[in-house]
Amino acid sequence: MAALPEFTLEQVAAHNSDEDMWLVVDGKVYDVTKFKRAHPGGAGILKLFAGKECSKEFFAMHKAEVLDKYGPKLLKGTVAGAKVGAMQATADPHSINVAPYSEPSFWMGWKSPYYNESHKTFRLKLRAFVHDVLRPEAAEGEETGDYPTVELYQAMGKSGLLAARIGKDVMPFLSKIPGIELEATLGVKPSEFDHFHELIAHEEMGRLTVAPGFNDGLGAGFCIGLPPVLHFAPPHIRDQVVPEVLRGDKRICLAISEPAAGSDVAGMLTTATKTPDGRHYIVNGVKKWITNGMFADYFVTAVRTGQGRNGISMLFISRDMGVETKAIKTTYSSSAGTALVIFDNVMVPVENLMGVGNKGKEGQGFACIMYNFNHERWFIVSQFLMSCRMQIADCFKWATQRMAFGKPLIEQPVLRQKLARMAGAVESAHALLEVVTYQMDKMPYKEQSQKLGGPIALLKYQSTRAGTLVADESVQMFGGRGITRTGMGSGVERFQKTYKYAAILGGSEEVMADLAIRQQMVGEAMRAKL
Repeated sequence: MAALPEFTLEQVAAHNSDEDMWLVVDGKVYDVTKFKRAHPGGAGILKLFAGKECSKEFFAMHKAEVLDKYGPKLLKGTVAGAKVGAMQATADPHSINVAPYSEPSFWMGWKSPYYNESHKTFRLKLRAFVHDVLRPEAAEGEETGDYPTVELYQAMGKSGLLAARIGKDVMPFLSKIPGIELEATLGVKPSEFDHFHELIAHEEMGRLTVAPGFNDGLGAGFCIGLPPVLHFAPPHIRDQVVPEVLRGDKRICLAISEPAAGSDVAGMLTTATKTPDGRHYIVNGVKKWITNGMFADYFVTAVRTGQGRNGISMLFISRDMGVETKAIKTTYSSSAGTALVIFDNVMVPVENLMGVGNKGKEGQGFACIMYNFNHERWFIVSQFLMSCRMQIADCFKWATQRMAFGKPLIEQPVLRQKLARMAGAVESAHALLEVVTYQMDKMPYKEQSQKLGGPIALLKYQSTRAGTLVADESVQMFGGRGITRTGMGSGVERFQKTYKYAAILGGSEEVMADLAIRQQMVGEAMRAKL
């Protein structure tokens, strides 16, 4: 690329008319003569700064990404002696965010016993992949409601991102699945992969706040639907389905919630009755709010084969067995593929019965669901807390850029208090998240399932309460922009519309709080005296 011409500010100042209008932003000279008519804010505001350096005013009203979108077409050159692009570089989406509390503490320069160089490499490579490969289609799909394409799933599969979101337990399978390039693309060997790498994978997906619905379309159902196959499906199903789904060739979801049974899992009504010859189950019922259900090939489904909790079983059902789906419109984009799943005399081979230890057995569905909930809730928290950090980052940057009453907003003590409340809530929740993640990394799956239900429920409760605070305070900091779909506050606006998903999916806050205490009401704890 040829070197750009340099201009002095005096030379730029000569271009200050309607017919010849230049201005300077971040050391770069732009010719906006023709652009002024297309400027979303009108030509008048540009006339005020014709021939002038206006970086401060520009960043008070625009995100740096505006320069990425329009700048190359308008660029004339640079200002002699200026630090060209220095301000824009601080918003590089591939880099670690420098705004306070916008990243976990290790990435802000603190020491940590949990992370090493492989985690640093993994995060940066994955951050680039999410921004460069996923974000363009996500931003469009969020508006159109289109589901993520199979090709996009296959790109995630090839890169190793899908495997990374299932985690450490699936890594031994990768040597048997050609075409998954985890080390080549994301910089970590399967043998070195731990729960903190998986945590990072979910966090980086949590940064895709431009498209909350499409983001869930990229694998929320997958993240909670494939682990039961890994841990509970008979080997003949597991060994076929895990490779298909990890490559992105097939999509999967978890079908538990029903119109009459949400957090009350034991209240489900969907039935599975054996045929007289004992070779099939006949499944009848309806599942509701099933994320990714509209485009899933496979449905890991909770059914009733008897009475009470011991009468719940889990079946692996494929769409081609006669499953029907209807779209459910929720607050965010239809691109999440949220579905009403209808089973009308669907015949399922008895060999598709799932159970603990990868051995199909009736009556083990409730245990499978509860065990799977731990990973589901942990994944929700991991992604959600990073989304919260994105709001804190936007608020801090906004407070330093926005001038009001003659000084930056950050100079107002009341706004620093808001930042402190948000950061304090998120940092404390994240500290618990890392402690829980360490336990998950050291405990076998069965021990996790037995010991971590209560702590993870408490973690989810604390995190979604923190998110409620972040949603409220961030909108207040952005004011009108916090309720505007475009512009500086667009991320905050989307977050305040969708943060409640985390407080409901995987178990409501009220159920989480109760579970967190109820699971501790055993043994010596109940005999303790003042």
